[in-house]
Amino acid sequence: MKLFEYQGKAVFQAAGIPVPESRLVPCTSASVAVIAGQVAEAVRELTAASSSDNKPAGGDTAIVVKAQLDMGGRGKAGLIHVARGPEAAAEAARTIMGKGYTIPALLVERAVSIDRELYLSISADATSANFVILASAEGGVDIEDLAKNRPEAIRRVVVDPFRGLQGYQSRGLAYDLGLSDNVAKQFAAMVEALYRVFRGKDAELAEINPVFITTSGELIAGDSKLIIDDNSLYRQREFQLAREQFDSDAAYEAAVEGIPYLQFDGDISLMCAGAGLATTVFDLVNYGGGAVANYLEFGGPNYQKAQRAMELCLKNQSSVILVVTFGTIARADVMAQGIVDAMKLLKPDRPIVTCIRGTNEEEAHETLRAAGLEPLLDTEVAVQRAIDLAAARKGREKKDGRA
Repeated sequence: MKLFEYQGKAVFQAAGIPVPESRLVPCTSASVAVIAGQVAEAVRELTAASSSDNKPAGGDTAIVVKAQLDMGGRGKAGLIHVARGPEAAAEAARTIMGKGYTIPALLVERAVSIDRELYLSISADATSANFVILASAEGGVDIEDLAKNRPEAIRRVVVDPFRGLQGYQSRGLAYDLGLSDNVAKQFAAMVEALYRVFRGKDAELAEINPVFITTSGELIAGDSKLIIDDNSLYRQREFQLAREQFDSDAAYEAAVEGIPYLQFDGDISLMCAGAGLATTVFDLVNYGGGAVANYLEFGGPNYQKAQRAMELCLKNQSSVILVVTFGTIARADVMAQGIVDAMKLLKPDRPIVTCIRGTNEEEAHETLRAAGLEPLLDTEVAVQRAIDLAAARKGREKKDGRA
């Protein structure tokens, strides 16, 4: 579960990590004019509460208006604006809302006077079963390019989960970045606080990019990225799934249902059992010239959810549903019967291609044949069949459009 910036910053602040003073303006059920007015009012509140270090003589406090979206490069996309005064901030809000994105909220922050920017993150390294802290003296939106072109500029600290973060590690990281005196102490404290967030919130990733070093020598979290492990949400009850966190209704409904789901923009819906098999099928579709509309995990604990799985696939504007499974614990006969039952109930308006293998596959194939489906035995043949059906439908639609 990916938190929005304002949610992550609230968690950071509670853990003792400094964040800019801010106000949140919800956008889901208001007109642009109303939103702009609320942004102006938020600016007035921040201006009244702000200190004088960011307010020039005869001028207005600098304010940052930020769209709350789960995407990188918001600044480059025109979704972050710096403004001075309520009217300018309101105009910035109107500009952001006119970009064509579905924006759940705007974060209105008091800007800080920046001297330098750093990068800091904590994640898990599955191969070594350790946690990894990454930091750089060069933070900002182009950290990915930095990692690719100058990896030596990123410092790496490995943390044993059983021992936890040691004080010498956080202090050593601060000095490795060339920080000194009070700034180094603040950074070490920030690393330790972020580690507490990472462990305490069952996070997959906790990232601050950038970490601002202000002209007065303070460290402030300029942004937040916090991803909570979905498997821990039963104990992280403060975090609730919301539609605004997902790209589509299907993705949201799948998350609520506990079904792994990824949204794409092609025309072949995938129902696959097993991440490795799904990756292979995805590659085969692309190599064959097709395009995937969505990936849905139909195996594991979800192999008895055929009806719900098919409902989610039908929410896509796809041309065909491709079902490819190889199940041992996830029994083939149960999945086949579920697909047939789902077809009878939902009456899908597009063809379904099946390649269901595994435990009790003979019974599965009999069930599919009785329902008028051809049980294929070769994954590559099934993928090509789906690609051909999708291409044929696209050709018919193009012909009808010309007519």
